[in-house]
Amino acid sequence: MLAASTRTRQLNVTCDSSVDREFFLHYSLIPSLFIILVLSFLQRREHRRQRDDTFYLLGDHFGIIMPLDFVGTFSNRWSYGIAFGATANKVMFLFSEGYQPLKVPQWAQAFVLLIGGMEVGLSYFPFFACLSSEFRLVSSILGFSYSLTWFVVTILQISQCPHGQFLGRFETLIFYWPSLLCLGFLLCRFLYMFLKALPIHLGLEPQAEEKSVLEAHQAEHVKRLLRKSCPQEREKSWFQTRVYDWDPCFQFPSRMIGTLVLASICLYLFIVIEFCVFLLVKDKLDLFEDRLQSYLTHMNETGTSTPAILQVKELISVTKGVWVVTILPASLTCVSYLFHILACYRKHMKRLWAGDKDFLPQNFQSPSSAASVVAIARYSGWQIAYILWGYLIIHVVQSLCGVMLMYSLVLPILHHQGLEMLRGLGLGVLTLSIVVGLMILQVWIAGRFFLQPKLSTADKQKPLALHNRRAFHNFNYFLFFYNVLLGLGACLSRLLISCFLGTWLIARIDRTIMQSGYEGVDMGFNAWVGMLFVDHYHTNPVLVSFCHILITSHRDRKLQKITKYWYLNQSAGPRFSARAQTRWLLLQTLINNPRLITLRKSKSGHGFRELTQILPTCSDC
Repeated sequence: MLAASTRTRQLNVTCDSSVDREFFLHYSLIPSLFIILVLSFLQRREHRRQRDDTFYLLGDHFGIIMPLDFVGTFSNRWSYGIAFGATANKVMFLFSEGYQPLKVPQWAQAFVLLIGGMEVGLSYFPFFACLSSEFRLVSSILGFSYSLTWFVVTILQISQCPHGQFLGRFETLIFYWPSLLCLGFLLCRFLYMFLKALPIHLGLEPQAEEKSVLEAHQAEHVKRLLRKSCPQEREKSWFQTRVYDWDPCFQFPSRMIGTLVLASICLYLFIVIEFCVFLLVKDKLDLFEDRLQSYLTHMNETGTSTPAILQVKELISVTKGVWVVTILPASLTCVSYLFHILACYRKHMKRLWAGDKDFLPQNFQSPSSAASVVAIARYSGWQIAYILWGYLIIHVVQSLCGVMLMYSLVLPILHHQGLEMLRGLGLGVLTLSIVVGLMILQVWIAGRFFLQPKLSTADKQKPLALHNRRAFHNFNYFLFFYNVLLGLGACLSRLLISCFLGTWLIARIDRTIMQSGYEGVDMGFNAWVGMLFVDHYHTNPVLVSFCHILITSHRDRKLQKITKYWYLNQSAGPRFSARAQTRWLLLQTLINNPRLITLRKSKSGHGFRELTQILPTCSDC
């Protein structure tokens, strides 16, 4: 049976495909560079150099193009996320250090991995550049052609070599269907962009308006802050109360959506690769079990090592079963972490917008600016790596717990030793209950006999003032020796709980697993905090709204200077000076926010005293 199963999985080991994605990756740099040059030629430079520059003949062409804004992009978020998902297979090769375009000594492996990452990034750069380009017609044609090329290459590889040596039938399809699905989505996306841009280019539809700095959800957030009374909220469902409550005034940036999509696909690929490795190890263990069985048959099960061999076979069988069963809970744990990290991102960003930094450790409340800028580049890659390694560690820990559960509960029942198992379990529970009961009894005795009575009936607890001091010192002396033994168990429980929580939360980059005072050692948490502060400083809705007001007012004044008879377009209504309007708005602001009066700086005290006298009488304004 072992030979048959192995033969079933090795259907197409020697298959030779006419197109190799690894080989095609190198040649894809040629069309990638061509697309980058075309888009760069169309991109205008904002600041032209002086005429004596060597490149003055280029004019204002060949501006710098960017794949996407990692900080402030809130449009086409899922398109960027799917584009990240198309790179998942190559990211997994980089993660396993299997993609090395150059052969160099061991000490230079870091540089080779850097070059490999740059090559993969350059190969997939056109997807992002075409999605973010302002020239929608040209970029849609180039993006569609490039996506179609990768789509055809992937289809050819799957169709010519569908099977493999680990999973057997359709192994290639199992590995590449997420990438194929992402490429198909990009094809539809670029086709939609072309159909939208073509009527505009032909003049059949008006040109799209210039994109505003202020997003719609950011404007709604500021409006919510300026409302005096919040509207009555409708009753929330069970999902909104217990799981997640959608906020229309908050949107995740493209970076977070891309991280979610890429991490999900990489986690799927990692689980498939792990299962392939498990099948390989399982075949080796099956061979080992067959040899053990042959030995038992030869010895007629009468040798002195027979019990040990039977226990080894049982351990192998239990381990294989537990490892397969724990794949599902380990994967669900990591998937839940991905969505929980998004919820924590929203919660932390809102607290930073409100000026609340108490949820951060003291030494993280003013991070370095340079470290924060680097953190925005590190976060996505580190989050994916933390999820993958976290899955493997969680899977190993859950498997160990499963083996312990099998040996402590299930196997004794199967071996007709249920009564002995229940007796031992009862003794363990009774011992633990007595120890915990004695600890609780110490607290009750201390509160009942060794604390002075409450000062008032409204107090929640007694004051921390000793009572019956002689009895207390005798109580403390005789329990000293017992607490030495109790401290040994408390120390072991501290170690076990720390290991359990540390391994369980290893994939959570938003929460440090270090002790208080050692959070700076946690590089993942450093990246998380730095990323939060970069987003806070660049996407704060109040700050963006203020910048939007400045930009629009500056543009209006510039337009008025350009227009010769601009005043003819003004309404015939009453006119107000800018100074009077500003003072009126200032008065309204101080009425709605009286606490700002004490913070306001004034040249003379007359205006301040007049406002303090006016405000109490203007409560109905």
